Amino acid sequence: MRVLRILLIFLMVVIVPLLSTAYAEQKILRLATTTSTDNSGLLKALLPSFEQAFGYKVQVIAVGTGKALRMGQDGDVDLVLVHAPSAEEKFMASDYGVHRRYVMYNDFFIVGPKNDPAGIHNTKDATAALAKIAKTSSIFVSRGDDSGTNKKEKELWKEVGINPQGNWYRAAGQAMGKVLLMADELQGYTLIDRGTWLAMQKMVDLKILVQGDNRLFNPYHIMAVNPARYPDVNYTGAMALISWITSVDGQRLIALFRVGGQELFVPTAIPAKVAIEGRSP
Repeated sequence: MRVLRILLIFLMVVIVPLLSTAYAEQKILRLATTTSTDNSGLLKALLPSFEQAFGYKVQVIAVGTGKALRMGQDGDVDLVLVHAPSAEEKFMASDYGVHRRYVMYNDFFIVGPKNDPAGIHNTKDATAALAKIAKTSSIFVSRGDDSGTNKKEKELWKEVGINPQGNWYRAAGQAMGKVLLMADELQGYTLIDRGTWLAMQKMVDLKILVQGDNRLFNPYHIMAVNPARYPDVNYTGAMALISWITSVDGQRLIALFRVGGQELFVPTAIPAKVAIEGRSP
């Protein structure tokens, strides 16, 4: 009896905690994503429903798209949710990712001071607006962090044939929220995604000056890290989240997510009307 008692104590004190820890680790899902999905509050609205339904705990690493893709490339996360199509395509072509799915979209704005020293208000062409900002040497705050927003900004400067440099151009190397606050402090311009702007607009004395250009379209895709390269990734969990976020349930939560009564993201895996009604297409 004494031996059995000692064995039972050993099982409860040593073995059971180890098994519990191992199980908990198996249920962890590491998601690298952009600061825009985090700053906007979207993930806080989405992930609890997924976690409750599937039993996973999602660890969110909110960084720029470039860094998120590098984390996936290094096998440091299980999946990525980002918004830079050309970089995503290279990621997939190099076999770092699998099962890329289109989740949602929103758009970018150029925001700036209300007195608009560069005179870009109501300019429909985003590149023409940037050209005016450069010509007047008006302060422009860039993320400068290889994020999806930064990549889009670089595309626009390249299209207009300008290599921005000088005291007027400030590369912050920061996330979108901090860049917006910096632009407000300097009373300068910046490029920002709709989600972050709607979540933070009341914190700054800036306004939307340019919007609606097709160049400012901003699509988001989700991809699992390739388990053939990294056998230790949680591929099962990654596929569960990909399947859920593109399902009626996930797409419905995206469609219904609002800040100040305004829609931040438009679901694309399922028609928005279908998603909101909560029925199968």
